[in-house]
Amino acid sequence: MIVEIADDVYFVGVMHWDRRLFDELIPLPEGTSYNSYLIKGKEKIALIDSVDPSKEEELIKNLEKIGVKRIDYIIANHAEQDHSGALPRIIETYPMAKVVTNEKCKQFLIDLLLIDEDKFITVNDGEELKLGEKTLKFIITPWVHWPETMLTYLKEDEILFSCDLFGSHMATSDIFSTENVYDSAKRYYAEIMMPFRSKIKQHIEKIENLEIKMIAPSHGPIYKNPDFILNAYKDWISDNVKNEVVIAYVSMHGSIEKMVKYFIEALIEKGINVKPFNLTVSDIGELAMALVDSATFVLAAPTVLSGIHPLALYALYLANALRPKTKFVSIIGSYGWGSRMVEQAREMLTALKAEIIEPVIVKGQAKSDDYTAIKKMAEKITEKHMEILK
Repeated sequence: MIVEIADDVYFVGVMHWDRRLFDELIPLPEGTSYNSYLIKGKEKIALIDSVDPSKEEELIKNLEKIGVKRIDYIIANHAEQDHSGALPRIIETYPMAKVVTNEKCKQFLIDLLLIDEDKFITVNDGEELKLGEKTLKFIITPWVHWPETMLTYLKEDEILFSCDLFGSHMATSDIFSTENVYDSAKRYYAEIMMPFRSKIKQHIEKIENLEIKMIAPSHGPIYKNPDFILNAYKDWISDNVKNEVVIAYVSMHGSIEKMVKYFIEALIEKGINVKPFNLTVSDIGELAMALVDSATFVLAAPTVLSGIHPLALYALYLANALRPKTKFVSIIGSYGWGSRMVEQAREMLTALKAEIIEPVIVKGQAKSDDYTAIKKMAEKITEKHMEILK
């Protein structure tokens, strides 16, 4: 796929329509794209990022179609293989090319792809590279989402090549179409960027002094209206939460399911928006998206050998790893002969800076007093939401 996105600036990336799993972990319901960009200056030619190695031949063909005889610089914004995996093939095809990146990314690329050290030119934050009438400025942005990430800004055309920042896993035949990108971008943020919320705040402040006409990420559509995605990110990374409770649950013999249904009704009566996820069938990416804004996260699960059910355990791990801005957490649990659910949950939620609301742990089937406790939990959550959302 080849699209001229500005004068002598081309999208030469590749769509991966049928990829359904990323890092053997993240579901990709809409596939993904590997966005590579070619910039033709009057003196030098630069390629910004490459593609996943599974699609390297398609990238080579795209470059051949637009008559690229040489590449002087390959800008490596990020060392992860979906961005840089095709670098050895590009270097083989265009042996005169030098890989331009920061020192930390250089070391990653040497380790991951065995690229010779003499193929590199290293740059520092704010440094510029002239291509003729086009100038590239490099902006070091660690931890979005690896420690070596950087952005590249094309000064004359005011295009920000934002690497993974502002991206979305979404294959599309129209690289400029952002009609349905909000949910895909939010999902991408939730699954990949959310743990680095504080770093993203700093980096957005860093680029706010740039004149940006277009944001060209490494995955998903290009933004001709940068404010669309910038404003979305500012909302997601803020400390503001919504009057929502996310409930992740699993039920083995029906008792948890009954309690969850009662809990949902109690919350709805209090005017709280509820987002329940049955962990046996739910898309884990949708759970991650829901955690972006919710004020409260509740896990509901039975025990397996006195510990939290493995599916629920994974949901706890996910919540802790993603570090959402959730303000309150709690547990609804059931057990047969013994339970250390609460202790286990506390041990697993060390990174989630949230207040713990008194859990409801039930032996066997829930009884009248247990349902009363669940109703009180709903009332307590309502009180807490009113305090922070007023």
